Amino acid sequence: MDSRWIGVVVAVVIVGAAAWLMLRSWRRRTVRDETLASYPPPAAPGTLTLEVEALYVATTPEAEPLERLAVEGLAFRGSARVEVHTSGVLLRIAGEAPSFIPAEAIAAAGTATYAIDRGVEPEGLVALTWIVDDRSEPEVPTRVDSYLRCRYPGDSARLVAAVNEIAAAPEAPQPDADAESEASDD
Repeated sequence: MDSRWIGVVVAVVIVGAAAWLMLRSWRRRTVRDETLASYPPPAAPGTLTLEVEALYVATTPEAEPLERLAVEGLAFRGSARVEVHTSGVLLRIAGEAPSFIPAEAIAAAGTATYAIDRGVEPEGLVALTWIVDDRSEPEVPTRVDSYLRCRYPGDSARLVAAVNEIAAAPEAPQPDADAESEASDD
């Protein structure tokens, strides 16, 4: 056998193994996250206060921007139209069913520099922190961050302000102030 063919066979085997590992990883992730979903859009979402075009990047556990979640309706990256209504945020992502985040589930909006597969200039992403619809009914609500990259300059600041205007979710539980801190005075 010619050495060229050996190289081709080795390359095909490596590419095939990598594709199989990626598929296996995605299947495990979807099983792990099968209880997580966005909320269904309401029939009348309220008054539209802002609409922007964006790139939907990913949804991750809160404060873990490198761990993608396969949330139903928010699993894949794509072009999006983001609508902020008085009752919540409606995400229309290409290739996905419309997803809704009710105002009472939104904790806050802010900016970020990176998420699982996107690194941008400082504060180039908008991060929406919200409580996901977790059908496993955990004791503590499951909070996630959804990352968006606005298409036009100035839209990021307007989106953050509009979302923070309607945000109503309670703050995350904090440790007791009376509990001893692990920090030392040394």
